[in-house]
Amino acid sequence: MSNSSSIRHFLLLALADTWQLQLLHFCLLLGISLAALLGNGLIISAVACGRHLHTPMFFFLLNLALADLGSICTTVPKAMHNSLWDTSNISYKGCAAQVFFFVFFLSAELSLLTVMCYDRYVSICKPLHYGTLLGSRACAHMAAAAWASAFLNALMHTANTFSLPLCHGNALGQFFCEIPPILKLSCSHSNLRELGLIGGSLSLGLGCFVFIVFSYVQIFRAVLRIPSEQGRHKAFSTCLPHLAVVSLFLSTVMFAYLKPPSISSLSLDLSVSVLYSVVPPALNPLIYSLRNQELKDALRKMMTLSLQKQ
Repeated sequence: MSNSSSIRHFLLLALADTWQLQLLHFCLLLGISLAALLGNGLIISAVACGRHLHTPMFFFLLNLALADLGSICTTVPKAMHNSLWDTSNISYKGCAAQVFFFVFFLSAELSLLTVMCYDRYVSICKPLHYGTLLGSRACAHMAAAAWASAFLNALMHTANTFSLPLCHGNALGQFFCEIPPILKLSCSHSNLRELGLIGGSLSLGLGCFVFIVFSYVQIFRAVLRIPSEQGRHKAFSTCLPHLAVVSLFLSTVMFAYLKPPSISSLSLDLSVSVLYSVVPPALNPLIYSLRNQELKDALRKMMTLSLQKQ
C-alpha cells in the first residue's frame, strides 16, 4: 500500500503493444497535431491581421482557436514522447499540470462555444440590437469571463484531485492524466468531493447544452422566416460551422463521461478519449474555413501576400 506522498510518477496507458504500432501512433499523432497547429495558427493570424475580420464572431473564433491549440499541446506531446521512446512514465507534477491545463482548455472551449452561440442568436434574431449587445467591451468581458471561469474550474478540480490520498498503485488507464482514472486510485471517501465537483461541472455543461439547443431552435425559426433564398443561405452558412463544432465536441465528451459502465473497456475508453481530446482541435479550423467565405478569402489573401514577399 502506498499513498500520494510516496508517488513520484504515474504510469500512462500505452497506445499499442508493439514498437511498430507505437511508431505508427506517433506518426498519426504528429500529423494530427501539425494539422491542428497549422489550421488554428492560420485562423489566429488571419483574424489578427485582417481588419475586416475584427467582428465579434471572428473575435470569439480566435479565442476558440487558442483554446484548441492549448488543448492539443497539453495531451499530445507527452503521448508522442512515450510512443517514440517506448515509455509510459509521467511525473507527479507533470500529471498535475496536465490535469489542470486539460480541464482549463476543455472548460474554456465549452464556454466559448456557448458565447459564440449567443453571438449567432443575436446576429440573426435581434440584428437591430447587435451593436449594442455585442460591442467591443461586451465581447471582451464575455471572453474574459469564459477564460476566468475555466481557470477557476480547473484550479478547483486539480487542487481537490491531488489532495486525495492514493493507495491503489500509480497506473492510469488512460494515455494522458485525467481526473476519473486518478479517482480510481484513491483510497479515501473524500473523493466524494471530487465527484460532487464533477457533477457540478456536468450540470453546468448540461446548462450550456440546453442554452445552445434553445438558441438554435430560435435561430432556425428566424432563418425560415427570411423571404429570400440568398438571405437564408447566408444565415445558415454562418451557423452550420458552429453547430458542427458544437455537435462534435459535446457528443464525444458526453459519451466519454456519461456512458454506462457496462460498455466500458480500455480500448473503447482510449478511442473515445482520442476523439474528444485530439480530433476536435484539428477538425475545428477545417470546419470553419470550409463554410465561411470571409475566412477563406482572408486566408487566401494572407497566403498570397506571403508568397509574393518570398
